Amino acid sequence: MTRRVLVAGIGNIFLSDDAFGVEVAHWLSGRALPDGVRVEDYGIRGIHLAYDLLEGYDAMVLVDAVPMGEPPGTLAVIEPDSATLSSASPKEGAVPVVDAHTMSPDIVLAALTRLGGSIDRIIIVGCQPGGLDEGIGLSPAVESAIPAAVDLCLDVVADITQPAERGMRP
Repeated sequence: MTRRVLVAGIGNIFLSDDAFGVEVAHWLSGRALPDGVRVEDYGIRGIHLAYDLLEGYDAMVLVDAVPMGEPPGTLAVIEPDSATLSSASPKEGAVPVVDAHTMSPDIVLAALTRLGGSIDRIIIVGCQPGGLDEGIGLSPAVESAIPAAVDLCLDVVADITQPAERGMRP
């Protein structure tokens, strides 16, 4: 069975290192990917991402700038536990405020739930930004992390699509 995986590069290209996910998505779009894997640059289009997830993906890999308190350019793979994911769902009777240009993962997941969809697994490939000030272009530390981030994303996708061969969970 082919697992469907959506790799979503997210971020605002007008806020310097916040464009990390967008840049990684561009690099990945030129690479050979397993069947069932789709790479998209979502930028700040959270609602678009939520609607695309309704197409029935087994997993989503979010690629984003993630403040972690590490040196700029530090990469990390983060897999939120199911309790964290369920807390992103809207509470009974609550109506989340959804901005069409919001790319907060909790807002995207709340919108997905409201639309009747779900996602079983989310993995975040994050990079510590050097700065999120207004401006176009990545800092040197974050820019130099792009090739390693692309490789890391390919490893994560392989772990999802071929778990038995790689010793990972489906």
